[in-house]
Amino acid sequence: MGTENFICVQCGTQFSETVEPPPGCPICEDERQFIRHAGQEWTTLKQLTTDHHNRLEEEAPRLLGIGSEPEFAIGQRALLLQSPGGNLLWDCISLLDEETIAEVNAHGGIRAVAISHPHFYSAMVEWAERFDAQIFLHAADREWVMRPADAGSRIQFWEGVTFPLWDDLTLINCGGHFEGGTVLHWPTGAGGKGALLTGDIITVVQDRRYVSFLRSYPNLIPLGASAIRRIVERIEPFSFEQIYGGWWQANVLTDANAAVARSAERYLRWISR
Repeated sequence: MGTENFICVQCGTQFSETVEPPPGCPICEDERQFIRHAGQEWTTLKQLTTDHHNRLEEEAPRLLGIGSEPEFAIGQRALLLQSPGGNLLWDCISLLDEETIAEVNAHGGIRAVAISHPHFYSAMVEWAERFDAQIFLHAADREWVMRPADAGSRIQFWEGVTFPLWDDLTLINCGGHFEGGTVLHWPTGAGGKGALLTGDIITVVQDRRYVSFLRSYPNLIPLGASAIRRIVERIEPFSFEQIYGGWWQANVLTDANAAVARSAERYLRWISR
């Protein structure tokens, strides 16, 4: 019997090769996620390509969204940030097929992959291998990598608060949702006014004048005051007009810096009551 890189249906994370599916998914068993109500389920990349495809659509100039249809796992979309020094894939999805590879290559390929937190690790090793790309992850989330041996030297675990990339792109460790929770500052985004790519470390809510912050979104576990203040303090040195969250059109397109400030103030006011 052959081996497979099984994929958790609930969170979309791809695991190291095994003959049988893993006994469980540590990411879903963690308090920030949950096991499917029908029980743990698994699929494979080959199976996924039979009934899903990827949609690629521009979210902003030089920012290409990539998401699966119908939605899979937590329904996120990745972002391909096209930059002169090389393209960066921000966050990741589980499905990678030949059509997606061709389309991404037509946009300049992928130099590296950077991910906000483990709920978006998905098939990052698969993507990195197919595009010969490096992966940047914060060291505080090392334990959540489910294909550590396959990743080999592709993953660079960085430490500290900031990590500079090329073209003045900067990874910023905000913590909060996960200890290694990271956002990306894109200084030339928003027509040169700057943008943040945040996944749900800073999550865009339905009222686009605001964002929010939680330890667990599906289980509604809040963050304490110190965690919120740390997030605000760590992005304070960076100018940004826009925020691009982890799902299609989950974006704050104007006055995003003020949106974070007013959201943090509101959050702190309510948790103190």
